[in-house]
Amino acid sequence: MCILQGLLKIQEYAHSIRLDGDIILGGLFPVHSRGGGGVPCGELKKEKGIHRLEAMMFAIDLINKDPELLPNITLGARILDTCSRDTYALEQSLTFVQALIEKDGSDVRCANGDPPIFAKPDKIVGVIGAAASSVSIMVANILRLFKIPQISYASTAPELSDNTRYDFFSRVVPPDSYQAQAMMDIVTALGWNYVSTLASEGNYGESGVEAFVQISREMGGVCIAQSLKIPREPKPGEFDKIVMRLLETSNARAVIMFANEDDIRRILDAAKRNNQTGHFLWVASDSWGSKISPVIGQEKVAEGAVTIMPKRASVDAFDRYFRSRSLSNNRRNVWFAEFWEENFGCKLGMHGKRPGSPKKCTGLEKVGRDSGYEQEGKVQFVMDAVYAMAHALHRMHRELCYGYPGLCPKMANIDGKELLSHIRAVNFNGSAGTPVVFNENGDAPGRYDIFQYQSNRTTRGYRVIGTWTNKLDIKMGLMQWRASDRSLPASVCSVPCRMGERKKIVKGVPCCWHCERCEGYHFQASEFSCELCPYEQRPDANRTGCQDIPIIKLEWHSPWAVIPVFISMLGIVATTFVIVTFVRHNDTPIVRASGREMSYVLLTGIFLCYAITFLMIAAPDVGVCSFRRIFLGLGMCFSYAALLTKTNRIHRIFEQGKKSVTAPRFISPASQLVITFSLISVQLLGVFVWFVVDPPHTFVDYGEQRTQDPAAARGVLKCDISDLSLICSLGYSILLMVTCTVYAIKTRGVPETFNEAKPIGFTMYTTCIIWLAFIPIFFGTAQSAERMYIQTTTLTISLSLSASVSLGMLYMPKVYVIIFHPEQNVPKRKRSFKAIVTAATMSGKLQKGGDRPNGEVKTELCESMETNSE
Repeated sequence: MCILQGLLKIQEYAHSIRLDGDIILGGLFPVHSRGGGGVPCGELKKEKGIHRLEAMMFAIDLINKDPELLPNITLGARILDTCSRDTYALEQSLTFVQALIEKDGSDVRCANGDPPIFAKPDKIVGVIGAAASSVSIMVANILRLFKIPQISYASTAPELSDNTRYDFFSRVVPPDSYQAQAMMDIVTALGWNYVSTLASEGNYGESGVEAFVQISREMGGVCIAQSLKIPREPKPGEFDKIVMRLLETSNARAVIMFANEDDIRRILDAAKRNNQTGHFLWVASDSWGSKISPVIGQEKVAEGAVTIMPKRASVDAFDRYFRSRSLSNNRRNVWFAEFWEENFGCKLGMHGKRPGSPKKCTGLEKVGRDSGYEQEGKVQFVMDAVYAMAHALHRMHRELCYGYPGLCPKMANIDGKELLSHIRAVNFNGSAGTPVVFNENGDAPGRYDIFQYQSNRTTRGYRVIGTWTNKLDIKMGLMQWRASDRSLPASVCSVPCRMGERKKIVKGVPCCWHCERCEGYHFQASEFSCELCPYEQRPDANRTGCQDIPIIKLEWHSPWAVIPVFISMLGIVATTFVIVTFVRHNDTPIVRASGREMSYVLLTGIFLCYAITFLMIAAPDVGVCSFRRIFLGLGMCFSYAALLTKTNRIHRIFEQGKKSVTAPRFISPASQLVITFSLISVQLLGVFVWFVVDPPHTFVDYGEQRTQDPAAARGVLKCDISDLSLICSLGYSILLMVTCTVYAIKTRGVPETFNEAKPIGFTMYTTCIIWLAFIPIFFGTAQSAERMYIQTTTLTISLSLSASVSLGMLYMPKVYVIIFHPEQNVPKRKRSFKAIVTAATMSGKLQKGGDRPNGEVKTELCESMETNSE
């Protein structure tokens, strides 16, 4: 046998831990950090390395002492250092498959010619580890080739859930897909919709961020402003550049971090260096968790950070175990001496790892007494992973070796695939009392504690603010962002739109928008759209709905109504006075000469012209609208029918007098009344047809006062009398007026001493001027917001003025004579028609100051005409 073989074997175990046993488990732990300058390993990791590997050995000790779990079977271990580097870990993990690789020694001979004797490598049935996801992925690729099951205690990359690629991989920690969902729920609960992501290059960081981004796309409501990556080997100033880039989207204050511990510490330092303390709102994964090391020296910039960590509990038994470890009772841990120097800051002899250390180690130091101690967060999961492997082996032993003490021949060569099936089926309470189970992909259920790093006047530290087990349970009242500041900061691209404003989304960024107010008669129908209110409605005060437009009508107290009513009342009083005067002096010459019957018809029309004002201002209803139709044109029709009959009679008398001494036909009062009422009946017939074709009703006109400002919009309650209907109703009266004016012009040559030809002429000329002024005013205001008021006032005043002109010019002089000069109101002798016409003709040739006063001549002629007419 070659002596060299023994030396090689000693050297092989110099950088690994080997525990003898019937069944050997592999272990992968980051005992050292990644080295630089071509050196694979760097500084010792006291917590992540030593605590965790000690937890595996402690768990194996407990299992070996447990009479119920794997009775009469001893578990052993082969524990290797990954140095936090995936390529180095791959090289180390080849140790686990050595027993499965055939070795050919035919070409090897010892110096004395004897054949070599190869040391039989340990057969690893399962591996506990690794920690980093990138390391686990690299190792899983080699272990699956040899069907060696693997249970990780810290790898959370979602990629490892792919059961087609990593079918022999399981883990007692939940994957980052759950963690990403929990972080998304936190962001949503805090009302943030615009965030940046920051990942360390590698499977853990990139897969975590990818899962978060994917969930944000599926859920919607959260947009990613930037997704930045920290290189594996960052150049000087790299972290300052990352901070500057994050500030490019300053509204995205929340930063979702899937980064390793070293990168977290350096990014916080860069933020502090660039005076951004308090700007960023960190939301970090379990790599930050509740660790102190990332925030030492930069507590202010870390303040308010929300971190997440798989739900865990401290294992008290491990604390007692680890505190009892010393150089004398822990020789199996080949790295414990290095840990001792690091932990106590001393040097062990001349071969110590800490050159220039100020003091030498005595070996009597005690963990937790002479140094700080806090159990590393993943200790629980390391122990659960070991126990999961043990329970699977126990199930397998019970199935294959039932009743057989120790390992039976069937378990001499454990089948990895069969062991995997038992691993996936385990269900037990772990070291912290929580269930340990696996789903079909080998993942543990998602159970997280949510922390926030807070500070007050006396203390700083992490505070549990909630939990996540398939859904978020967070206590918002426990959160604070700066010292004693509990107001929730914002991380949004755009502030919420106010009521009545719609969102106009920025293309490609659904969380960024511009707010546009719903203008005019539009209201906010949804978050993104404005719609037009129904025609009879307008937006409410906050433009989130529609309300009915107020309905108005012309009120009696309105200035637009007071003036027409005042004029009408004066006119009615004056007309009534004239009628009463005429009735009281009904048989006097002046009244008879005026044509009593026609005068009463004319005065009735004048009275109706005044009275229509009250109907036009009254609140519209079916009754009022019916009376408006009837009386709107009837007063004018009465007036101008009577005047037309009078002027026509005068014209015919003097035209006939030029030809013959016989009086023309139909000049008697009865004939005049028949003619007048025949003309009036045409108006009434038209109104009757109007009633039949279109029965009267009211409606609300929303267009008349539909102003640009909806707040000023009003609906106007109206009768169904359109402008066209109004023209048609007044048109016949206007036709009578025009015809009467024509006759007034024709009789303008009649001597002024005869009857009423001249006053009627003046009356008609003035009336035409009034109505010519009415038309442009009435129709020129059709688009005005005050249309209802202007048109109603214009129409009523025009009717009143027309009536006033007729009353003033035709009857006021007669009333004046009747009351103040009764001596002129005496009868004269009657003369023949021929004499009357001749006298009237001759009187026109007389100069003023003739032998008789004009009034006397006029009275005599008028009275004679009345007598002859009868």
